[in-house]
Amino acid sequence: MDGNDEATADTNANALRHGPDDDAGLFAQSRQRSKIREIMAVCKETRDGSALATLATSPGGFVDDETRCWTWPLLLGSRVTPCVERASQRWQDLPRHRDEDQVKLDVNRSFIYYPSNESEKQLDHRKEELSDAITQVLRQHPMLCYFQGFHDIVQVILLVLGKDRATDAVAHLSLLRIRDFMLPSLSPSLAHLRLLPAVLYAVDAKLCQHLSQVQPFFALAATLTLYAHDIEDYGDIARLFDFLLAQEAVVSVYLFAVIILSRKEELLDIPADEPEMLHFVLSKLPKPLDLEAIISRTMHLFASHPPERLPFRAWAKVSSHSVLKTTRGSIAGQTLEDGERLFAKQAQQLHREEMRQHAMTILWRYRRPAGSAGLAIFIGVLAFALRKKGLDGIIPLGLRKIGELFAVMRR
Repeated sequence: MDGNDEATADTNANALRHGPDDDAGLFAQSRQRSKIREIMAVCKETRDGSALATLATSPGGFVDDETRCWTWPLLLGSRVTPCVERASQRWQDLPRHRDEDQVKLDVNRSFIYYPSNESEKQLDHRKEELSDAITQVLRQHPMLCYFQGFHDIVQVILLVLGKDRATDAVAHLSLLRIRDFMLPSLSPSLAHLRLLPAVLYAVDAKLCQHLSQVQPFFALAATLTLYAHDIEDYGDIARLFDFLLAQEAVVSVYLFAVIILSRKEELLDIPADEPEMLHFVLSKLPKPLDLEAIISRTMHLFASHPPERLPFRAWAKVSSHSVLKTTRGSIAGQTLEDGERLFAKQAQQLHREEMRQHAMTILWRYRRPAGSAGLAIFIGVLAFALRKKGLDGIIPLGLRKIGELFAVMRR
C-alpha cells in the first residue's frame, strides 16, 4: 500500500470512528459553550434578572456549577465574590442560637446521596462546613427559626458555591426567598400549600374534586425544601435550583401542581374515599422526573392561571408580607435589613391572629352564660391584654368582630 492509500485508509478509519453520535455530541458541546458565554455576558455586563430567568428556564439551565457561582448570588442579591469575615465580626463569638441542637442532628444525616465519590473524611469536612454555614446565618439573624429540611437546601448551595460564597447566599435566601418557612409558626408555610387546590381547580376541576378529602400537607416536604429533600441526584437538584431561584416563590407551588396533573390517571384510579392512600402517593415524587418538561409546563400553567386570577380568592388571602408576594419582582434589589423588617411584620401579624383566635375560643367556650354585662367585662379584659402586648391597633376591628359573634350566639 503506497502513501496515498495509507492516507485514504486513515481518513476512512477516522470517518468510521467519528460517526453521527460524535457529531451530535460536538454540536451539544458547542451549544453549551455558546450558552455559557451568553450567561457570563449577562452576569458581567447587564446583570439583567429577566435575562437570567429566561436562561434558567431554557433547557439545561445555567449548564454547570462555574456559571452558577455567578448566577445564583446575583439572583439572590448576595455577594458574587467570596466574603472574608473580619475578626471584629466573628460569628463564633455571637450568642448560641436556640435551634443549634437540632441543626447538629440534621447535619449528621446530610450528604447521603451526593457527593458519591468522596471519602468518609471528606464528607465529615463537608458536614463541618454545612454546620458552620447554618449556624452562622442563625446566629447573625437570631429571629430566624430553623426547620428540619433547611440543611437539605443549604447543602446544595454549599456544594455549588463553596463555603466562602454560600453563607451570604443562604442568609439572603432565608430572609428574602424562604422567610415564610423560618417564622415561629407553621401557618405562613401552610399558606403556600393552600394555593394548590386553587391552582388544580383552575385547570382540572374533576381532579381537584377527587382530591378534596386530602389536605395538601403532602406537598410540605417538597415545597419547604425547594425539592432538595426529595430529589436524590445532584445534577437534577442543581438544575431545578437554577429555575426556582430565578422565579418568584409561588412558582414552586405551580411546579408541584404540574407534577400532580401529570399523575392524573394514576390518582383517579385510587378511590376518593381513600385519602390516606392518596396522601401517600402524592407525598412521593415520581421517578424519574422529566425536569425540562416539568419546568416548561410550570411556566405555561403560571402564565395561563396567574395567582391573581386563581379561584376562591386564594391569592387575596395571602399576607402582603409573605414571600409569595414580596418576591413578585426581583429580590436582587432587596437587602437583609428589608428581610428582617418584613420578618418582624409577619411575626407581629401572626401574633395578632393567634390572639384573635384565642379570644374567639374563650368567648365561644363561655358563650351560654354570657349576657351584656359578661360581654362588657370580657371586652374590657381583652382590651387590657391587647394593650399590654402592644397590639392595641387591632382593638377596634377585633371588638367589632367579637360583638358580631356575640350577637349571633345570643340568638
